[in-house]
Amino acid sequence: MQPLILTAAITGAATVPTLTPYLPHTPQEIADSAVEAAQAGAGIVHIHARRPEDGAPSAHPDHFREILVSIKERCDAVINITTGGSPTMPVQERAANVGVFAPEMCSFNLGSINFALHPPLKKIKKWRYEWEPEYLEMSKDFVFKNTFYDFEHLCNLVREYNCKPELEIYDVGHLYNLAYLVKEDMLRPPLHLQFVMGVLGGIGTMPEDLTFLHRKACTLFGEDKFTWSICGVGSAQFNLAPVALSLGGHVRVGLEDNIYIKPGQLAKSNAELVEKAKCLASEYNRPLAGPRQVREMLGLKGIDQVSY
Repeated sequence: MQPLILTAAITGAATVPTLTPYLPHTPQEIADSAVEAAQAGAGIVHIHARRPEDGAPSAHPDHFREILVSIKERCDAVINITTGGSPTMPVQERAANVGVFAPEMCSFNLGSINFALHPPLKKIKKWRYEWEPEYLEMSKDFVFKNTFYDFEHLCNLVREYNCKPELEIYDVGHLYNLAYLVKEDMLRPPLHLQFVMGVLGGIGTMPEDLTFLHRKACTLFGEDKFTWSICGVGSAQFNLAPVALSLGGHVRVGLEDNIYIKPGQLAKSNAELVEKAKCLASEYNRPLAGPRQVREMLGLKGIDQVSY
């Protein structure tokens, strides 16, 4: 099997600060956490930005620039920036930073889904910031919009800036959307798929859900035309990782998707989650791919070709 590409998703837009005191949200905190995760073994760090004053999701280039420059100065991890941003942002806003920074990688969402974040409302009575309960309540009516118009916009961006898309698959229909884009020559293999499992509104987190997605991808694209990774939300982060490891897939961990190191115990950092994944990988004889190997395996343009 290939060496394991381990991704750390540092802060995201779904986890609100009240849920855990360990969530980084200032640019400096996000950069520090990313560097720590890379030092622990993450070959890729997946980056969202937040407003430093209150931790709300942000697509502002100044917030991203501070994070990206700081990470680049201190480590050589591959930086994968979001084009998902927040479900409340139109694609032009959440993807604009691809044109600003020309990163090596960016996320690329393959379909519209309900994207519900509201379950924590039942158990939290005191909030750290005023925006949080409204944000979660609004998610009952969120549709994370990713249409074929949006796909075309993103395809043009990744082609123009030679940016490798990490193709986010939240459900099986998204694989068929991707197959259409490949058929129309809008995206070309080799592809890198991220199976995002456990979002309320997308596919579930049973092992057979993952094996089904993997088999369907093999049918649509051919086993040698893609690499893939698992992103499990909540407890699925580590429950599904062994399935991916045994099938030759890669793994994403991080506070964006899961705030617990074990049931009932908050993870104190992204690095702690990376360390746990690294121990699990060793049980499956999957050595971690360093940044240079990641770039070779995914065919990335290199850190010298970015604009930050």
